[in-house]
Amino acid sequence: MDRSPLFLAALASAAVPGLDPASVEALPGAPDHQYDVAFVQDTQHRRWVIRVPRTQGAAAQMEATFGLLSLLARRLPFSVPTPKGFAALKEGGRAAIYPYLPGQNIDFAALPAGPGLAAELGRSIAALHNADHGLFDEAGLPAYDADTYRTRRLTELDRAAATGHVPTGLLTRWEKLLEDVVLWRFAPTPTHGDLTGDQVLAVFDDDQDAATGRIKAFTGWEDAKVADPADDFSALVTQASEGALETLMEAYAHARSERPDPHLLTRARLAAQMRALGDLMTAVGGGDRLLVERHAAALRRLDEQLHAEDEATNDYRREAEAAARPAPAVVVPPVVDTDDDDEDVAVMFARTAQDEDGHDEDAHDEATIDDGAPGDDDAQLDDPEFEEPVLEDSDQDLADETAVAGAAPFDDDATDQDATDDRGQATTEIPVRGGARPDPDLLEFDEDEPGPEHEPGYSGR
Repeated sequence: MDRSPLFLAALASAAVPGLDPASVEALPGAPDHQYDVAFVQDTQHRRWVIRVPRTQGAAAQMEATFGLLSLLARRLPFSVPTPKGFAALKEGGRAAIYPYLPGQNIDFAALPAGPGLAAELGRSIAALHNADHGLFDEAGLPAYDADTYRTRRLTELDRAAATGHVPTGLLTRWEKLLEDVVLWRFAPTPTHGDLTGDQVLAVFDDDQDAATGRIKAFTGWEDAKVADPADDFSALVTQASEGALETLMEAYAHARSERPDPHLLTRARLAAQMRALGDLMTAVGGGDRLLVERHAAALRRLDEQLHAEDEATNDYRREAEAAARPAPAVVVPPVVDTDDDDEDVAVMFARTAQDEDGHDEDAHDEATIDDGAPGDDDAQLDDPEFEEPVLEDSDQDLADETAVAGAAPFDDDATDQDATDDRGQATTEIPVRGGARPDPDLLEFDEDEPGPEHEPGYSGR
């Protein structure tokens, strides 16, 4: 419930002897806030902060921190709010009055990278995590080991799933991370538990230069406990820029007494996402159907956001959406079929050397052979009275040279047949039997240079 500023000023006056309120300024409340807060200035120009719990649960949490704050006040390099007086509430619990701590709240999204405020914040968090565990035990605050804390998170997830307001995608994602025991190997540390920009106070030597900032105080210790150090980075990983977070983590690692575990930020992101479950369960417990639906809608938006991020970072999807690069042509050797009674014919292809003009010798041979009448070889082969010419000695030497150059040797038993490629289309005919040679008079070449019949790869047709 919202309490009036005058009522809060009256509580402050009753809690601290000699406090005579001169002015009061109450912070605007929200339905999901656990405390009413107001700033009071007395006639001696002293400023005070009064916090009043709204529920019995909030009252119990605040009571648990009173002993801890008095212990931490002398052991941390920054200030903590230490109560100076209490006022009993008729509905149960007590209001606490603290001296006002100067400073400005930090917007993590505007946290600058580099030396300055980000590094200061990293060292301040490290100082808290380096604190003696015994202080929290003495104050009666809970302490969890790594496996117990992971089990606690799983139980929280199961309770939220039972409400039917958590999307299946989120349940599957979070359950997978919680069951990966490798991620949950950490050394428990004292934690603040709710370290947001609203709980950090900073002062600046130059209001126009964020690099001059210094951490003055941490407030709002109701969730303090010995647990996972990643909890204190949950707001930072979702709000701070990449550069600022890198600066902060580097300063934090240097100031820590123990080396941070490698999965700290992964668990911090999980803690930030699962924080919405706590808000949902609080609304369910309060019976506020409108607030429940509001938190359920927030979970659905979170599910859609994480799903979109997964698609954007999916390598397979990016490759599929990228423009396909044209595939290079695949050269398939022609298939030469033979009769059942014939021996296999080996057809070999080899690129010949270039001539002095830079042209392939094979291309020169084809141009020379094409000077003859097309189809002469086929017509002669079909003639039953056609007799195969007998190779002379010079022709036999040419055939040997051709075989050495990589061309197909003459084979009397081979048949001439069109070859087809893998798509069933006809390819260039490659005669494997000797045929009529073109008339030498049709070949034009210099008498001082050897003709194509003496070049490697010449087929001798």
